[in-house]
Amino acid sequence: MTQVSSPLSPSATVAATAAPDPSLVKAAKAFEAIFLRQMISAMRSSSLSEGLNDSSAGEQFRDMSDARTADNMAETGSFGVANMLIRQLSRPPATPGTAAAGYAAANPAPATESTTP
Repeated sequence: MTQVSSPLSPSATVAATAAPDPSLVKAAKAFEAIFLRQMISAMRSSSLSEGLNDSSAGEQFRDMSDARTADNMAETGSFGVANMLIRQLSRPPATPGTAAAGYAAANPAPATESTTP
């Protein structure tokens, strides 16, 4: 049984009939970790104040701590980026005919009145 929930919830799971490719899962989690590292780094660099204990050693420790935090967040799926990537990349590719048919079914043409006598 596969649980489906909001892609933004931490408990979001991949909705698929078969288990996703393990290499895809690994790559998606690695992407999420890199994304989170960049986000945390940007948050740190936007700080306008300087602390009393700022030093190169302290900065290096903070960077290592931030990287580990990002890795843990990616592993637990806190943001759901990896789950969304897995869902998106696990879908079979759409063929042109099925994509057009799906669009036509989802967006029916409006009815028009005939004005011929």
